[in-house]
Amino acid sequence: MNKVNYGRMLDEKMAELEKSGEKPSLLLHACCAPCSSHTLLFLHEHFDITLYFCNPNISPESEFDFRLDELKRLVKELGLDINIIEEPYDSAPFFALAKGLEDLPERGERCQKCIEFRLRMAAAKAKELGSDYFTTTLTISPHKDCTFINECGGRISEETGVPYLYSDFKKHDGYKHSIQLSKEYNLYRQNYCGCVFSMRNS
Repeated sequence: MNKVNYGRMLDEKMAELEKSGEKPSLLLHACCAPCSSHTLLFLHEHFDITLYFCNPNISPESEFDFRLDELKRLVKELGLDINIIEEPYDSAPFFALAKGLEDLPERGERCQKCIEFRLRMAAAKAKELGSDYFTTTLTISPHKDCTFINECGGRISEETGVPYLYSDFKKHDGYKHSIQLSKEYNLYRQNYCGCVFSMRNS
């Protein structure tokens, strides 16, 4: 079976939008400022973006607050007129889905359940807002399973009726660019995904 090129799928969508002159609305789930940096600059000319900070996996609360503050600072310093919707800190859903999976490595079942939960929240918020698409910044990370993220987003799209924007933001040196932007804007680059289990293994 041929591997799906999600980066090419995104390029084709961007080219289609450029040709049509349309600028659809996009609910973009954001995990942190560094992952959002390149992604925002790559997307903002073609989409009317609303950022969605929904990350119950992040612990402790001080880490959650700091990552959110860094995201707000980045948007301001990039000079982008983008609204940020934030879900209040509540780690209970994450610990419920992680029960029995605490010792699994990143990219394992716990990680997949966490990603699926956040994508479902993003799709629900996109539907509530009437957004044309939803997606996530998570595909920029080399530590995440891009294929799983996109397949999960596609399944949720079929269930909810909200179109999912397929992506691989690592393409076009996206991850490298995010590192450069992090240095340029002095962004906090965390050394763990966000949950206490990834912190323990970092």
